[in-house]
Amino acid sequence: MDPIGRNIAFNSKCNAPVAEHGDAAGLMPAGRIEAILDVLRRGERFLICSHCRPDGDAVGSMLAMGMFLEELGKHADLVTADGIPRVHRGLPGAEHIRTAQLIHGSYDAAILLECDGLERTRLSGLEPFFLVNIDHHATGREYANLNWIDSHAASVGEMVYKLVKSAGADVTPQMATCLYTTVLTDTGGFCYGCTQASTFGLAGELVAAGADPIRIAQNVYFSTPASKLMLLGAALGNLKCDGRLAWLWVTSRDMQRTGASEEDCEGIVNFALCASGVEAAIFLHELPEQRIHLSLRSKGRVNVAAIAGRLGGGGHESAAGCTLEGPLARALEEVLAQLLPCVASMDGEKAADPIEIPSESVSLDRVEVQRDLRASRKRGQ
Repeated sequence: MDPIGRNIAFNSKCNAPVAEHGDAAGLMPAGRIEAILDVLRRGERFLICSHCRPDGDAVGSMLAMGMFLEELGKHADLVTADGIPRVHRGLPGAEHIRTAQLIHGSYDAAILLECDGLERTRLSGLEPFFLVNIDHHATGREYANLNWIDSHAASVGEMVYKLVKSAGADVTPQMATCLYTTVLTDTGGFCYGCTQASTFGLAGELVAAGADPIRIAQNVYFSTPASKLMLLGAALGNLKCDGRLAWLWVTSRDMQRTGASEEDCEGIVNFALCASGVEAAIFLHELPEQRIHLSLRSKGRVNVAAIAGRLGGGGHESAAGCTLEGPLARALEEVLAQLLPCVASMDGEKAADPIEIPSESVSLDRVEVQRDLRASRKRGQ
């Protein structure tokens, strides 16, 4: 069989040719699924990647895709730029995911799961391959040779499940466990706006296929290391609430003092969002070289994906993120300037003046925001 190249035309299954270096433009979802399956059937060796700092959807969908390709008699290498979070290392087959920075080898195609661009993988060497992009983010982009973006899917794992079912392949208990994990984690425990009737139908099918929902939930939500609990304490000590908006943060010193890792930051933003009356929340943590990572969450009335997109990031309408230049006060000022008008408009208020946070308000031990936001709104009227 000839290796799959950039000039391939996917007309054998979906009767819709693809232009050179192009995508199956105009294909309906079923056509895109068939086009992807055509690539998988015709190829032999595949690379499966997801975004850096992989979460439950990234890990679970990679593992399920690998199992699916193995079921088809194919070879698949699973690679990420960062290690698998502790909470997901017990998933079936997780030991087969390798960590690397540079990709080299012979593959018929590279399958990119939940990535809105090659840069999101933080992997070098992907450009020469035929690229298949499978994504469900509202900010997803058609950058690959073949793109399937479904912003209505609860997780990329749901899209992998559709591929498996469309191919007539078996959903094994191991695959079901990985796919259920993607749904549970990317819906925030069935709390985010992407949760709908079909989401529970999918969860039921995966349980019927062998996923244990109780054990999976316990592994995800009741296996927290002490370092994360200590980091959460530091973040909650910095919590600020103003009407419908809340934010909290940790510094590099907090990370060092608690012995926390990057993965321990996952989910901390939700503790700010759970405050009564809050509609949107921000969690900021310092990265090396004075860069600041922001996690944005919403209860559904604020589109945080649009906010993150304007700041160079992306995600879902209710869960998104981005990385900004520091220091911490500058990053907070930048994101508040974007979020405050959205929150103010919910109550029919006039947008606040740009937030100004003096640099001297930030110390290595604690960040103090010297600003009365309500007074700022009053001046804006």
